[in-house]
Amino acid sequence: MRGNAQGLTKRQLLPATTVTRSRELRKNAGEPERRLWRALREALPDMKFRRQVPIGSYHADFCSHAARLIVEVDGDDHAMKLRCDAARTRFLEHEGYDVIRFANADVMTQLDGVVTAIGAWIAHKQKGRP
Repeated sequence: MRGNAQGLTKRQLLPATTVTRSRELRKNAGEPERRLWRALREALPDMKFRRQVPIGSYHADFCSHAARLIVEVDGDDHAMKLRCDAARTRFLEHEGYDVIRFANADVMTQLDGVVTAIGAWIAHKQKGRP
């Protein structure tokens, strides 16, 4: 059976404002997120990354459901939010995703290296899978 006892999926259980918030976050994405989005779509099209995916009360910057991977792009303010980020990571991992984080500066100055690291992570996780 798909979903909960009433047949509702996790997405259907989200508050009505969640889709609006996701659209707003995509529309107002910063330059590092826009650059990484283009690079992921070009370099890893089979992973079908999505942007600003609602998972629980959080929005994942980039999510590949196929790879069970969430990529977060963190600005300078995240240095002050270590506890919040740790709680967010624990929640997302409990949902079955691995979370990797990159600083805005890394995305802006070493985009190829960031994409290579994501691709290597996916290749490592897929080893041994049929």
